[in-house]
Order: sequence, then C-alpha cells, then structure tokens
Amino acid sequence: MKRGRLPLTALRSFEAAGRLESFTLAASELFVSQAAISRQVRELEELIGRPLFERLHRGVRLTADGQALLGTLTSAFDMVGESLDALSGRRLSQTLKVSAEPSFAGCWLVPHLQEFQEAHPEIDLVIDAESRLAEFRSGEADIAIRHSLTARAWSRVEARPLAEVEMVPVITPALAGAGPPLDRPEDLLQHPLLHEDNRQLWEQWFAAAGTAPVKLARGAIFADGSMVLQATLRGSGVGLIDRDHARDDIAAGRLIQPFDASVPYGAFFIVARRFEALSEAARAFVDWIERSYPGAGRKR
Repeated sequence: MKRGRLPLTALRSFEAAGRLESFTLAASELFVSQAAISRQVRELEELIGRPLFERLHRGVRLTADGQALLGTLTSAFDMVGESLDALSGRRLSQTLKVSAEPSFAGCWLVPHLQEFQEAHPEIDLVIDAESRLAEFRSGEADIAIRHSLTARAWSRVEARPLAEVEMVPVITPALAGAGPPLDRPEDLLQHPLLHEDNRQLWEQWFAAAGTAPVKLARGAIFADGSMVLQATLRGSGVGLIDRDHARDDIAAGRLIQPFDASVPYGAFFIVARRFEALSEAARAFVDWIERSYPGAGRKR
C-alpha cells in the first residue's frame, strides 16, 4: 500500500486495542469513544480484507493476522516515538515519590540509588525519610518502605513483605583491636554499646547469644538505625545493626561481625495504595527493590 494511503488513524486505534486487548481501554488511552475505536478497526479490516479480532461475548481476541500486524505496528510506533524524543533532545521524564523508613533510607536505599538511576535514567526520584504510616494522600508518596515489629497489614493500603530483619553486632576493626580479644559475647561489654530506641534489644541479643542475663543501664540511644550505623563506623562503640544494612560495610572491611548470633526485629514492607494501579515508574522501582535488596524474600 502506498504511504500516502496509509490509514494512520485506524492503525493507531487498532494498535492500542490490540496491545490492551480491549476497545474500552484503547478508547480511554486515545481519548475517543469506544464506538470510534470499533469503527476504525472495522474500516481497517474492510480495507485489508481480513479480520483482525475475534469478537467474543465479553471482549475481543486478536486473530493470527491481527497478532502479526500488531507486532509490526507497536515496534514502528515505538521507534517513531524514540526518534522524536532524540530529535527534540528530551527524554521521557517521570517523577516518583518514595517514602522510606529513615533507617532503610540512610543505611541501604540512598547508598544504592545510583544503581536504580543508571538502570532508569528517565525516572526522577524524590526521597522522603518518614516512619509514620503512609496514607498516600495529596501526592505525598507513590511507594513507601515501612518497618513493623508485629503488624503485617494495615487498613486503606496494601503491603508486600520485603525482608525479615535480623540484628547483628558490628564493630570497627580498630576498636575491636584496641582491647582484649573478643572471644565470647560478654567481651563486647568492654566497649560502649550503641542503642536504637531503647536498651532492651541489646539485652535480647545477649540472651540469644547464650550469655548470663545482662541488664544495661547506660549507652547512647539513637532515634534510628542509620544513626547507629554512622556512630559505629566512627568507632563510637559496638552497634546492633540490621544484617542487610551492615552487609556492604562488612564486605568492604570497614566493620566486622564478631559473633554469628542475631535477634529478630520485625520486618520491612513495601506499601502502596493499590499495587495493581502503580505507575510504570513505581512498578520499575518495586521490581528493583525486590531484586536488589539482599534480604528480600528471606524467611526465618
């Protein structure tokens, strides 16, 4: 068919209907009526003399000819769009607002954001460190990462488990070498212990490590785990840190984990208003988190 006779409007209508497998969704995407989509597709079928859809009782299904034409059209339209973006010097930019638990944001998310940005340069991230339950009102966030000690679900939102949290002791090599050898868990008591929220978690860890009961009345208390991690890295004491958040520093030799014992401390969750309604950018972020976070999917 000569280029001057190509039915471009009908081809665009067919491509949207075939890709979405719905005349109704195609009409919504192209801002026209369902009747207009149906008419354009019917005229295209009459022009080429072949049916492109099977009309079913509740929807439509592509024929073999329709599938072949759809593959060509979708690829062609994508190439045209990419060429126009390149010529105009613009990339398709999307803004994604992520609300993350402060410890998660400071210890893992921010240090690894470059990996996401390199994979998705078209997405501009807005990161907010927040611990209160996300309500997703007034565009405050598209996706949230939250921690909970006991809860597994919340009203008005959907939550997907990301990782169970295991707290482990870490210390800088310099501090560990400044005193007697750390042969037993009790030997950690010769150094300052750094606490998150309260001193009970360290007491629970010593119990898990099999020591005699330990009652702690002293030691700096920090508001979240990222502060504990920073203080530990500076040699201020021994930190009790989420295993996944200490992993990079242990691998790099900045910290050591002197004992294997750990204590459970709740879990992290990915939270959204409705996962099935997420934008393309939000889905890309969720997929990246679930692939990249070291403890994702780990069960105790």
